[in-house]
Amino acid sequence: MEFDTIAAISTALGEGAIGIVRLSGDDAIRIADQLYSGKDPLANIPSHTIVYGHIVDSTTNERVEEAMVSVMRAPRTFTREDVVEINCHGGLLSVNRVLQLALRHGARLAEPGEFTKRAFLNGRIDLSQAEGVIDLIRAKTDRAMNVALKQVDGRLSKKIAVLRQALLETVAHVEVNIDYPEYDAETMTHGMLQEKASFVISEIEKLLGTAKQGKILREGLSTVIIGRPNVGKSSLLNSLVHENKAIVTDVAGTTRDIIEEYVNVKGVPLRLVDTAGIRETEDIVERIGVERSREVLKQADLILLVLNYGEELSPEDEALFKAVEKMNVIVIVNKTDVEQKIDLNQVKTLAANRPLVTTSLLRDEGVDQLEQAIADLFFEGELEGDDVTYVSNTRHIALLEQAKSTIEDAVGAIEMGVPIDLVQIDVTRTWELLGEIIGDSVQESLIDQLFAQFCLGK
Repeated sequence: MEFDTIAAISTALGEGAIGIVRLSGDDAIRIADQLYSGKDPLANIPSHTIVYGHIVDSTTNERVEEAMVSVMRAPRTFTREDVVEINCHGGLLSVNRVLQLALRHGARLAEPGEFTKRAFLNGRIDLSQAEGVIDLIRAKTDRAMNVALKQVDGRLSKKIAVLRQALLETVAHVEVNIDYPEYDAETMTHGMLQEKASFVISEIEKLLGTAKQGKILREGLSTVIIGRPNVGKSSLLNSLVHENKAIVTDVAGTTRDIIEEYVNVKGVPLRLVDTAGIRETEDIVERIGVERSREVLKQADLILLVLNYGEELSPEDEALFKAVEKMNVIVIVNKTDVEQKIDLNQVKTLAANRPLVTTSLLRDEGVDQLEQAIADLFFEGELEGDDVTYVSNTRHIALLEQAKSTIEDAVGAIEMGVPIDLVQIDVTRTWELLGEIIGDSVQESLIDQLFAQFCLGK
């Protein structure tokens, strides 16, 4: 397999202490040598060495940058190709000038995710590990980062490899039974199929058992704060974010549009949405905000319904309960620092056994209990231990569910006395579906689509 040499800026664009231009390919060292001026040519220095020098425009002999240049020779690199990383000053102009020189001397601008794609195509990582890389970049909490890191390290890949080996052994026994019927191995083959299939089903169920938590850790909970105007929705967002992101006043209708912010609640990422107070209003701008609030409710994983401790329940409050009656809801009765006017028994009846938390956001009281209620609702209080292999990717979950269904079909078929060669079709299909998770058997268009989600330079 032959690739041209690619180059890209691998650090975030903008002002910074250091910017890195990365090259990968057979000509990476040769091209970098045409830019580099130092004590020795890069071609002569040992692999995995960093050297000091300057980047020079050969057409004008102008020193473009002061640089530290790392040389890493194949196959002991991320892409399993020769890799050069030019570390220069982090200004936008600086790294762009270095990149343009590399492109002028024969490198091609890398596509988004192309370095990681080459690592996959060259066998350095499998597809599930590559997907773990993007999850690692996008992680919003320490827990989500740990899950992604384990996927990058190949924990899921190893699990899948064990299951595929078990299925491969079963297919081999079926082949023997078909090719050498005189050995009368059918009984043994049926028994082995039952044993291996039960093992595979059990392990897939364990993986799928982590899917809910894993998906939440990867994507976050879409959490919408709703309530009538001036009940403390924006104060709640500020308390969870630990920053004054939303304007808080005593004037009803202050929040006129939705405000989004990611927060970390006991290791769980919440995509928190503060909505405009839902009420009937003649104000055109506020009415648009109210309509947007109603729309975001439809995509929410969790609703935080805020009530006012100092006001009686209104028909608008009751309408909100009705609007979210089939959703995950935590009821928050805020402003316990004022005189009680709300009927908590009535609130409990409307809440219908859903969590209820009282808070005084003015005094910073009750927020810890709210965070625990969120953890209890989705994780029964605690996440699984660190030794658990989480499945968080929607594609992986769908393939595991298909694989489970297919191997269960094989077990059902053999129990009904279906000929062993027909049972083999379902076993082989299960093996193929598991292979799609790690990229052993997957369409090129899917590979292109997955890596297009990466940032340029990764």
